[in-house]
Amino acid sequence: MVQLSRRQFMKVTGSSLAGSSLALMGFSPTTALAEVRQYKLAATTVTRQTCTYCSVGCGILMYSLGDGAKNAKRSVIHVEGDPDHPVNRGTLCPKGASLLDIVNSPNRLQYPEVREPGSNEWKRVSWDEAMGRIAKLMKEDRDANFVEKTDDGLTVNRWLTTGMLAASASSNEAGYITHKVARSWGLLAFDNQARV
Repeated sequence: MVQLSRRQFMKVTGSSLAGSSLALMGFSPTTALAEVRQYKLAATTVTRQTCTYCSVGCGILMYSLGDGAKNAKRSVIHVEGDPDHPVNRGTLCPKGASLLDIVNSPNRLQYPEVREPGSNEWKRVSWDEAMGRIAKLMKEDRDANFVEKTDDGLTVNRWLTTGMLAASASSNEAGYITHKVARSWGLLAFDNQARV
């Protein structure tokens, strides 16, 4: 009679059970090792973007599934740093690495909204209406507050009641163009967050 300790008994029965279970399921090490694993991002569409969290302007790659066909909605399934981007060279901070949660959040604002004066509710408006409203209000403010000359007759052509802040997602080139446009309007209060 063979004497087995409790530990030896558990090892023998556990390995026997595991081996017989794998054999019944058709597991063959040679077949499993020979199979080529499908790359999870092979069928996705890659889009290069700039992280919107801060003014560093890290490059990101967003991978989305869905071909845009009828009843097929495109959705972002993976976000990673862009290794070809000169700012971050593929790395992301914790906020940038969590962009997938932000993109797919049910609380993410996706459309322009407006709150009318005296109201306490926001209402959704179209992009055309939002852009038209911004342009109209800016034109009204510029017409009312544009200063062409100072009291002593010096030409200044400035608009002091409005300022502009360019977004962190814009590059230096986009910031340069935005700067030229803002200055052509007469704006003095202007800053570009981007450090791209």
